[in-house]
Amino acid sequence: MARMPAIRRRAVLAAGGALALAACTAGDRPPQRVTPGTRRPSYHLTPPSHWMNDPQRPLFSGGEWHLYYLYNADFPHGNGTSWARAVSADMVIWRTAGVAIPKYVDAWGDIESGSVVVDEQGAAGLGAGAVVAFATQQADGVQRQSLFVSHDDGRTFVPEPGNPVLDNPGTSDFRDPKVIYDAAGDRWVMVLAEGPRLGFYASTDLREWDYLSDFTSSDLGLLECPDLFEMCLDGDPDRRVWVLLASANGAAQGRSTGTVYWTGTWADDAFVPDEHPPRWLDAGPDYYATITWADPRESEDVQLARRYALGWLNSWAYAAERSGTEWQGGSQSVVREIELVSHLDRAPMLTSRPLSALGALMGDPLASPTRPGTASFHVEVEVEGATDGVELTLRGDAAAYVLRADPVTREIGVRRMPAKGPHDEAWELEHVSRVPDGGSLSRLELWVDAGSVEVFVSDGSLSFSTAVDLGDPSSLTIEHVGIPAATVRSLSA
Repeated sequence: MARMPAIRRRAVLAAGGALALAACTAGDRPPQRVTPGTRRPSYHLTPPSHWMNDPQRPLFSGGEWHLYYLYNADFPHGNGTSWARAVSADMVIWRTAGVAIPKYVDAWGDIESGSVVVDEQGAAGLGAGAVVAFATQQADGVQRQSLFVSHDDGRTFVPEPGNPVLDNPGTSDFRDPKVIYDAAGDRWVMVLAEGPRLGFYASTDLREWDYLSDFTSSDLGLLECPDLFEMCLDGDPDRRVWVLLASANGAAQGRSTGTVYWTGTWADDAFVPDEHPPRWLDAGPDYYATITWADPRESEDVQLARRYALGWLNSWAYAAERSGTEWQGGSQSVVREIELVSHLDRAPMLTSRPLSALGALMGDPLASPTRPGTASFHVEVEVEGATDGVELTLRGDAAAYVLRADPVTREIGVRRMPAKGPHDEAWELEHVSRVPDGGSLSRLELWVDAGSVEVFVSDGSLSFSTAVDLGDPSSLTIEHVGIPAATVRSLSA
């Protein structure tokens, strides 16, 4: 659950959003039918109205993915959060599917961030294969962890008697439970966000939880939305590495908020990081409240080699000030594939690439690539062959987005230049990162949609996600300097 300063946070109180195809008020229209000229994204998920933020880890059930997400249907006049649901067969095209857990369902408060698991062995006494959810509930400013059960394969949930299953020990920050099954210990492990630290807890029945250990960071501010998972390095099932991930504040490093991760081991009831600094999963300003998951239909080796990730394309520094009349809260990112790869003499690194199915939405190259005439398009930039700096500008009537790449220093920088926009220094901060040694800067991909730009280095070694409101799609132009070649494809009609 994303955190805001007290006054602003009460205005939206863990406000969340029912993810839907942005252009779909009914939630079931394919993205290529977006009305021309709309300010709605066409392939990024947004709520049909009101406010959204944190996504929740999806469940695969009944032949489709069920993605849960926070949503405040009373924004801007009321507080509280529900879990809403969207479904998809391919993680690209989504449709809304109602509310999974209503807000204020009981006396323990609104429903905030958490996770869903399948209790294959029936440890909770609810039957083998029971779908259960853990979520933070907050009442009178006190955060506790509660258990919910679904009797319809993850479509809706009801609270279990005996909540909370993990009461607050007397701290102001005690939230965002991420639960995984620890096969080596034949138990369940929960990781919680507790201010600048992450706490680990264990249970054999999903109801009684015992404290194990904690992990503390000194320079990343308030940690939120944690995750803990195991992956194999370079696809080798005999080289397994644990990854601890959390949303964090990068002010001490000259950047905004984002998603950070450590690699290491999980042993003796504790996470032990490698002797390397943490990495940012995305180098841009707007990739927060990130969730990751594996596809249960794949073999164990494939699940260890490849995971999927999705984050909130926004920042609490300016989320409440961003423009919007149909809805507030921005959008979710596209789903990306992540893999863990060796990185010379440094710690293993997660690579990120958009789903290949996303490319099927794009049509033939535009006849006039400098004037796309639409808010949704894909740009491929060839950097190889450039001797000087490369710069590409997406310019609209409300703002501009600038990407620069230097093939000599191997640095990439992105920034927004708003003619109109939030008055926050974080909005105009340039985010600069260097392509890791061994990574390739030969080609960049820009996925442009109304309200955001996501950039991926072709080999997955670096990505930048940015919320940017460029304005009227008919006003958009592309300006470039020093680029050997660029191809622009618009959304298929």
